[in-house]
Amino acid sequence: MDIIISGAVETIAAVPVVQQASSDEDMIARWIGRYRSAATRTGYRIDIRAFRGFTDKPLRAITVGDVQDFAATLAHLAPPTIARRLSAVKSLLGFSHRLGYIPFDVGGVVETPHIKDALAERIMTESDVQHMLRLERHPRNAALLRLIYGAGLRVSEVCGLRWRDTVTRDDAGQITVFGKGGKTRVILLPAALWTHVVAIRNGAGPDDPLFRSRKKGRALVPMQVHRIVKNAAQRAKLPVSISTHWLRHAHASHALDRGAPVHVVQTTLGHASLTTTTRYSHARPGDSSAKYLTA
Repeated sequence: MDIIISGAVETIAAVPVVQQASSDEDMIARWIGRYRSAATRTGYRIDIRAFRGFTDKPLRAITVGDVQDFAATLAHLAPPTIARRLSAVKSLLGFSHRLGYIPFDVGGVVETPHIKDALAERIMTESDVQHMLRLERHPRNAALLRLIYGAGLRVSEVCGLRWRDTVTRDDAGQITVFGKGGKTRVILLPAALWTHVVAIRNGAGPDDPLFRSRKKGRALVPMQVHRIVKNAAQRAKLPVSISTHWLRHAHASHALDRGAPVHVVQTTLGHASLTTTTRYSHARPGDSSAKYLTA
């Protein structure tokens, strides 16, 4: 490479490019490894497997047309599914380009579909939540449901809690949560909720999980937690679509309705952006200009 400096020509040796991956499989593994959530990794592997099966090409040979044609084959799916699959493809191609493994980011020019914000459809009323909690008689499950709702936890967060993550504070307590993106946050719990939590310890050690399976004594896994929530919702005759994450949505909405400052809700839930938290206010507005009309 020649560089001209004040009329002189100086030759500088080209800097060698370090190979970042030895194969497509190696690159995909490095890309997948960026994500901490097991569910995300599993879903993205499925999405990329479908994309590679459709194109039947190495990553370096993928074109914009290939990505667009793949998107066209997804037209029969729900918009959120289409968006997730395309997001996985775009993420892999963008990551591969940034590391110099492929010459162009061919997925960068392909847009994902706009998705209807259905958050309002997934927010339970306070009376429904309380009814579901009252009907749960199993002490462990009752504490589990109350903690998910009361602290606004993700299912992975509640499964990862150990007793060393709990601290008594006067008549109440707090938990330390290792959350999404590797971020840690501390959540204060009210006395009533804390009472339900400590009541199930039964001599467990600091490294034992808060919520253990009855048979093997290991930490509950997300599938087991989802089943507990589904059973509780069915017992309360609530919609079968209710999932663990609905309780987190309910926490945010109900706390804002009761006057909790939005930045406090953001910190408790571990939202990276205040915009994410304020979505709950928009999903359940307290007023509307429609109420002022007589139609």
